[in-house]
Amino acid sequence: MNREQIINLVLLAGLALVPLWAWLADEPFTITLATRAAILALAGTGLNIALGTGGLVSFGHAVFFGIGGYAMGILASHAQNYEPLVQWPVVIEGTQSLPVIWIVAVLAGALAALVIGALSLRTSGVYFIMITLAFGQMFYYFAISWPAYGGEDGLAIYVRNAFPGLNTLDPIQYFALCFAVLLAVLAFNARLIRSPFGLALNAARQSAQRVETVGIDPFRLRLAAFVLSGAITALAGALFADLNRFVSPAMFSWQLSGEIMVFVILGGVARLCGPLAGAVVFVMLEHFLGGLSEYWHIFLGLLLLLVVLLAKGGLIGQLSGRGAAHG
Repeated sequence: MNREQIINLVLLAGLALVPLWAWLADEPFTITLATRAAILALAGTGLNIALGTGGLVSFGHAVFFGIGGYAMGILASHAQNYEPLVQWPVVIEGTQSLPVIWIVAVLAGALAALVIGALSLRTSGVYFIMITLAFGQMFYYFAISWPAYGGEDGLAIYVRNAFPGLNTLDPIQYFALCFAVLLAVLAFNARLIRSPFGLALNAARQSAQRVETVGIDPFRLRLAAFVLSGAITALAGALFADLNRFVSPAMFSWQLSGEIMVFVILGGVARLCGPLAGAVVFVMLEHFLGGLSEYWHIFLGLLLLLVVLLAKGGLIGQLSGRGAAHG
């Protein structure tokens, strides 16, 4: 086991132990903060597949985060209001079952990523960044002008959705559920990186022409990575909306896309637990400095500047002493 793997285990253990301590000390708000960090780390892990392994600098990943959130909000609102989601040609009811909601969110995020990726991946560089940003703004303004689901005011869900065998209204149980999902996705990502697909995707990031010479289409590789990335980020959006029991157009905002990218850069691009480290630092700064000043983002910006200039491998890269993840 190398030093980076040890750091990853310490991070995961810390994230698990802090809520346990908070539960014993009867500090439910601390558990909520840890849950928020786990969910944001999940969103960052989704982006890291596209950015870290595929080299795709997407500035519109909040699209998938918001789609996941609205998938939860729409299904749950119809269930709590006893109104069918679709009445013709077949009746489709809403639901408050988390497994069903997750499946819908993942499929919706994957479908959106397929369409957006098929269009935006025909460009590269700054053009790709701007197209993904444009899609994010399109979805943001669409959500604002969608009065059926709250429009600019958003949509509140009165009761957290249900998972078999758990009381999701109990903060520690909902954290355990989110943490288990994060572990499963991290395990999936670890296998993906070492799989033939992951190795080919990394090769395409370094030199698309060399990949083409061995008969592999870089466009398809990147599109598949983008779809996987969008699906995981949508799942995070569904969990985040359930945590807050509220969805709003802000989940589509370009600021949120930037924050998700900050998690990845802070922790370390292409690092397995880089998004986790970045999300934990972000939530801690937001909590401790946000109470002191509404301009706490200045300190986040300074930290990000230091990491970009002095720590190319992110926080995990510096702690492990391995520098940048890619040569």
